[in-house]
Amino acid sequence: MRPVVDLKVRVLQVRQVLRGATVGYGATWTAKRDSRVAVIAAGYADGVMRSPNPSDANVKREVIIAGARCPMIGRISMDLMAVDVTDLPANAVRRDQMATLIGEGLGIDEVAAQTGTIGYEVLTSLGRRFHRVWKVD
Repeated sequence: MRPVVDLKVRVLQVRQVLRGATVGYGATWTAKRDSRVAVIAAGYADGVMRSPNPSDANVKREVIIAGARCPMIGRISMDLMAVDVTDLPANAVRRDQMATLIGEGLGIDEVAAQTGTIGYEVLTSLGRRFHRVWKVD
């Protein structure tokens, strides 16, 4: 079977975060090293689930940027999320680049497992602010 959903969102900015600085509401993520953080244009108002999988604290929530899996960090806000891109080459991530939330390399069932739910809930939660394109083969 082929994937039928591809969800991409724009990188709004890439910021340097010094070791010890925090990211997210309530300072929920603290940089353990000097880091680079990409701010992504999607949040819970768009249907991105806020919570990680409550039954497995070891499951990381990820997005794909520049062909690599990158962990979400901090708390997801209404319109934005932060992604740690420190391990990517410095020029690999830039403003206006697209990040994959669901799609090639990150299937809907894996995204659902990262939040402790099912793919159907992820799909039906996606908000109206996403531009939709239907393709017929």
